[in-house]
Amino acid sequence: MAIRKFKLILQSARMVTPRVRELTFVREDGEDIDYIPGQFVTLHMPHEGDVLRRSYSIATIPDGDSGAISIAVTHVDGGRATQRLFSMEPGEGVDAVGPFGRFILRDDSPCRYVLIGTGTGVTPYRAMLPELERRIDLEDFQVELFLGVRMREELLYGEDFQAVAERHPGFSFHACYSRVLPEDAAPWEHRGYVQDYIDSIKPNPDRDIVYLCGNPEMIDLAAMKLKEQGFPVQNIRREKYISSN
Repeated sequence: MAIRKFKLILQSARMVTPRVRELTFVREDGEDIDYIPGQFVTLHMPHEGDVLRRSYSIATIPDGDSGAISIAVTHVDGGRATQRLFSMEPGEGVDAVGPFGRFILRDDSPCRYVLIGTGTGVTPYRAMLPELERRIDLEDFQVELFLGVRMREELLYGEDFQAVAERHPGFSFHACYSRVLPEDAAPWEHRGYVQDYIDSIKPNPDRDIVYLCGNPEMIDLAAMKLKEQGFPVQNIRREKYISSN
């Protein structure tokens, strides 16, 4: 897949959690944006004589029309990229390059995917949903998806994941709240850090393939635990997010 530079035009924007803004872009030249779920684009934003370069996973669920892509941006107090992306209005443009990245679903033999993300680190898994559903339907695949946030209000794309879980017995969604567990918590909602719940599904290094995306500390802690349990390096796939300031 060729990596090209292009200009993106903001088509729409909405707040999807109290701290996360989803921005949907189309290419200025009208061409489709050809990407593999799990990849990211890098935005180039002029700032005080310099250029800010920030990378964001594509959150769009593929539907056969790749004319638009969405990204999810967390608000960072005083952040330079935050200020630009949270103030953008439809019709405004930004330069971009991509898509990039190998954090994608590979041609794996039937296995159990354990997808772990914190905050906006869950966005690549949203883009993977159609392919995950296809694999569950056609072959002996299973999926355990863990999302770690502070509280239920920050459950990014949680409705999408729970909808898939309700359609497919082979897909399980787990929400982990580091601060507040609601009194009406469902069985799939937990109190604590996402990496602390890995053991609840009895990880199997002979069958499981683990994806880790989001906070670098979470990724390091989870990877260390998995290696101690005998997971080979090739069965731990990672993508770390750096704060966009």
